Amino acid sequence: MNNHRRRRSFRTRPQKNNFRRRGGSINSNGGGSFNNGNMSFNRNGSMTNPHNVEKTMQKFQQLAKDAQSAGDPVLVENYLQHADHYSRRLAELNERNRDNSSDEKNNSVVDISTKDVSESSN
Repeated sequence: MNNHRRRRSFRTRPQKNNFRRRGGSINSNGGGSFNNGNMSFNRNGSMTNPHNVEKTMQKFQQLAKDAQSAGDPVLVENYLQHADHYSRRLAELNERNRDNSSDEKNNSVVDISTKDVSESSN
């Protein structure tokens, strides 16, 4: 029987080259992802959403509590520093959103008042 002429019933996958290329990067996505075991997210603006930042902050606070119960003071401090960073980031995002919403309100008031003035002059 001629098995070597038989057509394969499955698709072949392209093989990944795990070796470094000359002048190229081994990271195919351009270094856009971050993964240190504790957290994994794609840095494409996901930390500009206050909900995501708040969840990440709470996650590090919980990790700090878990490390405290395990008796690792160095890890507790590390997690608390991360949580503090995200709490500052959340405050910054909330302040920016508050400023943007007040600017939009001011712009709408100006638009209405100029519209009234132009209509009254006719």
